[in-house]
Amino acid sequence: MIGGSNPIAIQSMTNTPTADVEATTAQILRLEEAGCEIIRATVNTPEAAEGFAQIKKRIHIPLVADIHFDYRLAIAAIEAGADKIRINPGNIGDRDRIKAVVDAAKARRIPIRVGVNSGSLEKYIVERDGGVTAAGLAESAMNAVRTVEDLGYDNLVISIKSADVPMCIEAHELIAGRTDLPLHVGITEAGTVRSGVIKSAVGLGAILSRGIGDTVRVSLTGDPVEEVRAAKSILRDLGLRRGGINVISCPTCGRTQIDLVSLANAVEDLASHYPHLDIDLAVMGCVVNGPGEAKEADLGIAGGAGEGLLIKHGEIIRKLPESELLSALIYELDNWK
Repeated sequence: MIGGSNPIAIQSMTNTPTADVEATTAQILRLEEAGCEIIRATVNTPEAAEGFAQIKKRIHIPLVADIHFDYRLAIAAIEAGADKIRINPGNIGDRDRIKAVVDAAKARRIPIRVGVNSGSLEKYIVERDGGVTAAGLAESAMNAVRTVEDLGYDNLVISIKSADVPMCIEAHELIAGRTDLPLHVGITEAGTVRSGVIKSAVGLGAILSRGIGDTVRVSLTGDPVEEVRAAKSILRDLGLRRGGINVISCPTCGRTQIDLVSLANAVEDLASHYPHLDIDLAVMGCVVNGPGEAKEADLGIAGGAGEGLLIKHGEIIRKLPESELLSALIYELDNWK
């Protein structure tokens, strides 16, 4: 369930050909393990629709069909067991074709995600406004909503995205003031893992902190598992979700006497394998502030001269050589109570 008082759901999208059932299923199972709660896959060919049906049987989270242009593929995806379909009514065709899609979704009681992004805004709105604007995006999204509601269906989710962060924030504020429908939020085409995470954190942080958004995707050029990890971090840091290990590490300074950078990176990678734990894990590099900071976390290490302290629930457990710190953390996480 999304919307209302339900937790904000984390989404991603596959980047494998949907017709390749094995590759797409494998990717979705990795995403499930990382914490993905809703997954979307393109249905752009009849072969993709056939693959979609097979994939649906092999995974454990809701599967959304991403549809553009061909209304017949939307109907095929619904018949293949889609849990939701994503359409832009503006590129599906005339009213009869849109109605055929809506009727199919209504018959199976599955939601329709409607929406626009800055690259798919109606031509007349762009020409009227002299370009893409936040107001134009909000207007276009509401037009899409009315199109479906006029056909007698209101099981809808709205998506309204832009790669322009300030514009995207403003558009979400506008749309949130006009409807109570659930909103899928994200910064579209955010970029690579390095730059896209920053852009998404800035934009989504501003949107979500305003109480706007019911489901979220971080859109990155790269492994979609990174999208899920980033979304989890953004939601956790905003206090909107719990779960997963929160890694706290110091920025290092001239007092650092262990290889803290490598250790912190290894710990962050390690933490992703324990999505069921809801703890703070500190990695500190010196004896000045390290022990005190690490005591504030549930579990932590504080470095010294080629060695470190292992700290649990605020108490120093033991002193270890630097080479044994990571294995000691693994043991504690494997046996966490």
